[in-house]
Order: sequence, then C-alpha cells, then structure tokens
Amino acid sequence: MAPVKVLDTAALIVWSVEMISGGIVLEAQRSELSRVAPERLMVIEATELVWSSPNEDSVEKAREWAIETGDIAGLSEVDLGLLALAIELEGTMYTDDYRLQNLCTVAGITWSPVATDGINSVWTWEIRCSGCGFKSEVPSQTTPAGDNIGECDICGSPLQIKKRV
Repeated sequence: MAPVKVLDTAALIVWSVEMISGGIVLEAQRSELSRVAPERLMVIEATELVWSSPNEDSVEKAREWAIETGDIAGLSEVDLGLLALAIELEGTMYTDDYRLQNLCTVAGITWSPVATDGINSVWTWEIRCSGCGFKSEVPSQTTPAGDNIGECDICGSPLQIKKRV
C-alpha cells in the first residue's frame, strides 16, 4: 500500500497533477487556493484528490503539540488541520512551511519539502520585544496566526514571536 500523502497548499500550487493525484487535502484549502491561485484551483478541481476533515481528537493533539513547541502562533487553522490529518492517517506531510516541518519532526511524523530544502534542526521560539529586545517564553495560551501578542511591559513596543538563536 502506498504511503498516505497529506499535501500542504504549496504542493497543490507547485506540483504537477500527477504528483498530487491521490493526495489528502482539507476542504478549507479550496478557499485558500481561490485566494492565492484561482487559476490553479480549476486544475485542482479536476484532479483525483481526497478532500477530508480531521477528527476532533487529532485536531486537539495537533493544537497541543503546536502550543508545546511554540509553533502555534505562526500556524493557520489550515496548517493545524493538515497536521491533524497527518496524525490521524499516519501520513507523510508534504510542506514547505517550516513550522509544520518543525512540528512533524518533534511529533515523529514523516515530512518532505515541496520546493525548498526544509529545516535541518528542531526550532524553538521565544517572544522578543521589537524595541528593547526583552525575551520571554511563548505562552501556552497563544492562538493560531494573526493574533496580536501584545506590547512590551518594559518599553511599550510590539512583541513578536521569533526563532530562538
């Protein structure tokens, strides 16, 4: 039996129809594609893909791992859903998203890049002030991408989640 291929949107945009055929994707990726590559969506609709949704347990596990690693702040709901599918189906994640690659590495999920080299080590994250440089740990209540994480208590500048160096 061929391994299950969970395809991030990058694979849907970059790969040939033959390469994506039979891959597992989220229903939510349709709207993502219509926004970023509407002409490609027409091609994708004619391809043999398996449009799926993960179960609640897999989504919760994906969210817990993303919170634990600090990757949650840079992930979209689509990213979390794809990770949940990879968990649930024990599939290989095909993605160029470094945060997803990081999570897969930590979680023991096989991953492969689409058009980049991918990460070569596990990343950790910290909150860093864009003004004074104050650093702190990423809080566990951080939610998926797009949320404002606040301002520095020391200088009032915006806080950002950055890769720890």
